Amino acid sequence: MSSNENNTTHFGYEQVDVNEKAGKVAEVFHSVAAKYDIMNDLMSFGVHRLWKRFAIDCSGVRPGQKVLDLAGGTGDLTAKFSRIVGKEGQVILADINDSMLKVGRDKLRDLGVVSNVQYVQANAQALPFPENTFDLITIAFGLRNVTDKDEALRSMYRVLKPGGRLLVLEFSKPSNELLSKAYDLYSFNLLPTMGKVIANDSESYKYLAESIRMHPDQDTLQSMMDNAGFDQTQYYNLTGGIVALHRGYKY
Repeated sequence: MSSNENNTTHFGYEQVDVNEKAGKVAEVFHSVAAKYDIMNDLMSFGVHRLWKRFAIDCSGVRPGQKVLDLAGGTGDLTAKFSRIVGKEGQVILADINDSMLKVGRDKLRDLGVVSNVQYVQANAQALPFPENTFDLITIAFGLRNVTDKDEALRSMYRVLKPGGRLLVLEFSKPSNELLSKAYDLYSFNLLPTMGKVIANDSESYKYLAESIRMHPDQDTLQSMMDNAGFDQTQYYNLTGGIVALHRGYKY
């Protein structure tokens, strides 16, 4: 569960009122939006591009389909899906944070990605779309920031078409103890320092490191997807489990 009887939830390692978390997460992403892409490349040594490519390869998306890129941020996945679905298809880039949405919109317009993309500010827990709308929903590196993940998964299930699929690309739990220790050292020492130097914001990157540790592990997230109604759920560990791609279908 995301909260307990005291109606609190975690913001990184800190306990906050459930009604405060969305605002605190918003502050983080307002702060990092302008430097988000460069920090992604630096933090992952560019490997995030391979993780996203793997997600696209697992998406099964086809021309003419309708895709929701949820927590789509600066639009990396949207740009790729826009080309795949073509002029008969549609991609909606949705993000709860208007700063991220603006950065994504400007970037995609600069790339010439215009005709089949729409931008919607939306909360994953209450998606503003009719039932059975999308062939595919992706949420990449966004689920861990959602206050009530179970509610968000149910919301995603509702707006998927029968036969549609959900892909959750997210930081997870490394499968090797040695890798886990090295990853901790990197996350809690190097990451905030890089945030300070590049984005002049060590606190936001400290939160991002903590939020990764508070996110459910691979098997727990798979169970949450099962409980939300998804069928044939499975996950793939990438880079030793530092990241996992979960997939589930609506039937």
